Amino acid sequence: MLVIQGVEVVLEADMSDRLKTSVCSFDPRSPRISAYDIHEWINDRLRLAKEDITLIQIDGLNRRVSIKFSNETRMEEILEGTEGKCVYKHDTGELSQVNVKIAGMGTKG
Repeated sequence: MLVIQGVEVVLEADMSDRLKTSVCSFDPRSPRISAYDIHEWINDRLRLAKEDITLIQIDGLNRRVSIKFSNETRMEEILEGTEGKCVYKHDTGELSQVNVKIAGMGTKG
């Protein structure tokens, strides 16, 4: 618990939230990808609808995209369907490898 100017603030990371979050790590050597193109890729390649997702966080510097799912089952379907690997096709035709994992289950770096 944290107290800020007399107000108690509870800082708890709900483990169930982490279990509903996946991280897509794009090849760091690949060309930069716009936020719009990432959203299109999520819809087209991962076949995720708006209802499947509660949050998307893009870390452009580290080429990672965190996707928080509305339910754990849908996330598991994506992980099984991709077998942890996916491809992103750039406008130039270049293909980039994308690793898909449960948040917090990979190595840092």
